[in-house]
Amino acid sequence: MRLGKPPPNPDPPSCTSLPPKSSPASSPSGPARPGRVPTVGPPRHTLRRAAHEFGLTALLLFLVVTAMRWLLAPDSPAAIGDPDLAPVVLGALVGVLLTALILSPSGRYSGGHLNPAVTVALWRLGAFPGRAVLPYIAAQAAGSLAGTALGGLLWGTTARHAPIAYAAVVPAPTWNAAAVLAAEAGAIAVVTLMLGAFLRRPSSLPLLPYAVGLATALIIASLGSRSGGSANPARQFGPALLSGNTTHLWIYLFAPVIGAFIGGGIRHTRAAPAHRARARHAPDTDSD
Repeated sequence: MRLGKPPPNPDPPSCTSLPPKSSPASSPSGPARPGRVPTVGPPRHTLRRAAHEFGLTALLLFLVVTAMRWLLAPDSPAAIGDPDLAPVVLGALVGVLLTALILSPSGRYSGGHLNPAVTVALWRLGAFPGRAVLPYIAAQAAGSLAGTALGGLLWGTTARHAPIAYAAVVPAPTWNAAAVLAAEAGAIAVVTLMLGAFLRRPSSLPLLPYAVGLATALIIASLGSRSGGSANPARQFGPALLSGNTTHLWIYLFAPVIGAFIGGGIRHTRAAPAHRARARHAPDTDSD
């Protein structure tokens, strides 16, 4: 099936979307670099892109609730009985879904963040405008609530009550708050460094949606039965509120954002010496 043309985008594409063929840059004047924020159109364009983030995040959460209802509920014919295998299967499925959403026309238009921590990470890397951060986060949070509520409404009591409970994640009993915070923050710090590496090589940006999907799959598979493997405040916001399971919500909301700041800080620290070295060796173009 051939996808229709995406709606016209008056803003430069975000770095999680594929760059236009005519230029690999994330802004009209060149690729995104740390400390450089691309210019954007009027605020109404930011709101349009945020509206697409709302729809994408709502669809993602609806699909997550649906997947967990059919893969984990005891009454499902497709239920996975092995607790070690379930996060692997769920991670692979979510990774594929996330990649498809990023590559969709709507994902190309908004940048396909679907994660407040990714939005913050891209801002810290200089690839996303600061004034668009709060509209995007608000849209992602609202989308989380909407998509989760729709999943609970469609799949009934099985999705709304334990063990599914609106797909809310919980840490293992042996994991304390500090361990969960470290794991969730560390996961996004690594993702942020990965984003920074792609931004350094604009020619590699077409592969970024697949890398994000793979990273998400690995996080869920490795941390799902330990810290919960959320690494996305929007992933837990709606499910936790609607299920009433808010004990660790603050960790799942703030740890990924902390990780984005840590990863962005490391990226800037590593990039600074290279920028200074290039500046020292740059030819002097001043005339006498």
